[in-house]
Amino acid sequence: MVIPALAPSVCPREAVVRFDRPLQSWDGFGFNYVEACQTRDYGRSPQDYGGLSDLPEATRRRVCELVFGQDGLRPGLLKMFLDPWQQRAANAAHDHETSTHWMRWFAREGSRLTAARGEELAVLTTLYGPPGWMTVQGILRGRDLAPGAMDALVDYVASWARFLREQEGLRLRAVALHNEGEDWSRWPDDGSGPGDEGHDYNLHWPPAQVAAGLVAMRRRLDAMGLRDVLVGPGETTNWRRFHEWGYADAIAEDPDALAALGLITSHGFFAPGLGRWSADYRSAGIDLLRAKKPGLHAWTTSTGWGTQHLSLLWEIQQSLMSAKINGFIPWAGIQREGRWTGGDPNPHAAMHVTEAGELRVNREYHVYRHACRAGRPGSRVATVSSNDSEVVLFAFSAPESASGAGDALVLANLSDTAKPLRLNVGDVAGGSARVFDAAMTTETEDWVALPQVALPATLLLPPKAAVSLVALR
Repeated sequence: MVIPALAPSVCPREAVVRFDRPLQSWDGFGFNYVEACQTRDYGRSPQDYGGLSDLPEATRRRVCELVFGQDGLRPGLLKMFLDPWQQRAANAAHDHETSTHWMRWFAREGSRLTAARGEELAVLTTLYGPPGWMTVQGILRGRDLAPGAMDALVDYVASWARFLREQEGLRLRAVALHNEGEDWSRWPDDGSGPGDEGHDYNLHWPPAQVAAGLVAMRRRLDAMGLRDVLVGPGETTNWRRFHEWGYADAIAEDPDALAALGLITSHGFFAPGLGRWSADYRSAGIDLLRAKKPGLHAWTTSTGWGTQHLSLLWEIQQSLMSAKINGFIPWAGIQREGRWTGGDPNPHAAMHVTEAGELRVNREYHVYRHACRAGRPGSRVATVSSNDSEVVLFAFSAPESASGAGDALVLANLSDTAKPLRLNVGDVAGGSARVFDAAMTTETEDWVALPQVALPATLLLPPKAAVSLVALR
């Protein structure tokens, strides 16, 4: 467990959390339930990647409690995809129900449980891919938007947005235009949809098309009375591509697109080294748009759960401090094993539904709970420092109205050995002692409640351990 050192001697490893020096505001951590994502013929092969349809009712309720319940993750954000099956032909009526049953059930139950705690669940919906008839190729997952089809596309998104707001009663906060639509290399040169069903839905969105789409989407939402629904530019694969591939520039240089932009969105997948998938956590595109339009928030709207159980916390730390985001939503939080053709390239998740139709709660769930517990919506990212790069540290300052109650931090020891760490809060000298509730997850234990910790103190961090501390006063 985490043990305050017996001797108050100087410790070479030092960390400081400055709750009195908040940085960007925080909208919350999130969850994503994915339903239809790959199937090429929904009538013959309906798809529920999240797997709720394979679970008995009592287990479905348990999933909702694990995510939204008082002792669960309690996310402030929820992502819902808009699949390409909701308008089968150009003149057909929209059908928002057939392919979205379990995703909508999950969202309604999540909103209900969140409201029972006196909080609100903010929903982002993202166009996964349009119906095939909107593409030049005339097929599902065709690469190019057909000439003149932008009006039909924004109407498709806006109709779904109104349905979520008016029929489902959800607090729809924002819409985003695309899913990894920058990656032109996912198609052959003629733009036809490959036969490989291992691909999920996409449409290619060049920067100029994103700028035009922002304007068209904003006008359509306004005409439908959805003026408070923000518009995001879509979700590039990572923050490097959002900046380096010209998306931030295209928006910044178009006054109408900049005016329409309400929320900066991108996936935040990280990949070191050289090659096609190389990615980092740069904030350059975000910084450019915030300089042009102060106050813009940015959300990472998908990222992997890591390759080992503490990877996610390191990715969150980098997203907060390097990308400077205001919200964080990982990729599909619950996955039905074997239902992604070829195997999910990001196979880790908070929970899995097994081939036998049983629920498995993974260690990633408990690790993510530490972050969600600390970063409540309405808080602010706090200033931190640490002189040991194997120690992950990030923190959140509670709203001013909380008078410090709810200030919180997350620590993780990435190394294979225990580490003593001198942890100060407040001013650099340490400030007055403060008491924190504590919990820990290790390689062998999931979410163990610890004795309360008074800071400043020297703590012994077990190897491969995650710890969250939430201030009582």
